[in-house]
Amino acid sequence: MVSLPRLVVAATRSGDGKTTVATGIMAALRARGLAVSPHKAGPDYIDPGYHAAACGVPGRNLDPWLTGEDLVAPLLAHGAAGLHADVAVIEGVMGLFDGAAGRGDYASTAHVARLTGSPVILVVDAAGTSVSVAATVHGFAGWDRRVRLAGIVLNRVASARHEALLREALAPSGIPVVGALARDPSLHTPSRHLGLVPAGERPIETHAWLPGLRALVERGLDLDLLMRIARGAPGLPAEPWSPAAAVADAAGTAGAGGPAADRPPTGRPPVVAVASGPAFTFGYAEHAELLAVAGASVVPFDPLTDRALPEGTDAVIAGGGFPEVHADALAANTALLDDVRRRAAGGMPVVAECAGLLWLGESLDGRKQCGVVAARARMTGRLTLGYREAVALRDSPLVAAGTPVRAHEFHRTVSDPAHAGDPAWRLADGTETGWAAPGLLASYLHLHWAGLPGVAARLVRAALARRVAAPR
Repeated sequence: MVSLPRLVVAATRSGDGKTTVATGIMAALRARGLAVSPHKAGPDYIDPGYHAAACGVPGRNLDPWLTGEDLVAPLLAHGAAGLHADVAVIEGVMGLFDGAAGRGDYASTAHVARLTGSPVILVVDAAGTSVSVAATVHGFAGWDRRVRLAGIVLNRVASARHEALLREALAPSGIPVVGALARDPSLHTPSRHLGLVPAGERPIETHAWLPGLRALVERGLDLDLLMRIARGAPGLPAEPWSPAAAVADAAGTAGAGGPAADRPPTGRPPVVAVASGPAFTFGYAEHAELLAVAGASVVPFDPLTDRALPEGTDAVIAGGGFPEVHADALAANTALLDDVRRRAAGGMPVVAECAGLLWLGESLDGRKQCGVVAARARMTGRLTLGYREAVALRDSPLVAAGTPVRAHEFHRTVSDPAHAGDPAWRLADGTETGWAAPGLLASYLHLHWAGLPGVAARLVRAALARRVAAPR
């Protein structure tokens, strides 16, 4: 049992202002000298980037679909323990009860709140309403009594008179109004085809935006009341997740990552180069922790500016992001494209998800890319979004053939063809997709390695095996 003050910032629907409110609360509490552990319900990579900017530490995801229900509370405790956090703030996903399609509220904000025993602060967009807000709150408060609706934030309030009407309407509910935030166009955050523009692509603008947001929250919300609500959370019924224990538990077992090494490698640690920078801003913090425990040295590189992979690179990970926005600059870095193509052809393990798949292809919107996989990618107007279940069809550096995984997919691109003769995955609907070989795994599927802890050790072994086969 862990003592951890915490709260969930939820909303009635997407677009009500969860990210603005949650990030503002994080920044305001940090300004009070509190260590704030930032978290995001669901698989989204973009919002945690803003949380990280507000808190000065990585934002972490809590997703029952990707990691399993049993790891949600331990992962929350792990993130908080590493900071000696005074409070954890969890931003929700979509509306409070919106979960995986066809599975009720599974993987919803409410699900995460139940699994972590966290009180919920509901953000309500008050624009264009007054007394009717009480009916909305009444419905959310009564829908699932296992979820404790502990406070209300009224967002986009038009005036003091409007706020007074809203508070009067909500008074009979007995749920405290934590505060009200006025409309402020100056705090607008730009969006594009997959939501907010990542903070990692606009760090200067993000850090200039935070003080105004923090001041808005400090003026409009009762932070003392918020902390009383957070401190009223019951003990967290879990011990912190441990990457070392996860890797040790996976050792010697088949399945998620295949047989794992009994101990980390000796000698020079294998260098796992991870794509970063403005074009590759997506990633889960636990992956680097698992790789480090498995014996790797994790080194970031920027495909936009670095002319070669980091010295001594033994394996490459290219995760998610927006290469389509930076296609010209990526194409112009021919030295790095040639380096990656040459090393991959020589058997260096390469793992790519979504954006990484596009970068590894022959072209992206007509701009030349790495050419590691014989596919051409292009932007489309169609959004592909959702959770996936899949089974690995071929051994790869990350998983053994036959390994079942849960993943998510989020893009507006098409990579054609979807696979070679031996596809990487078979989805639950029978679709086959992705590229796999002993030294390659590239597909649209995003995985969370905390749910598959053996994969880090498997990738490290693949990197070491290639080093022995082709020493440099």
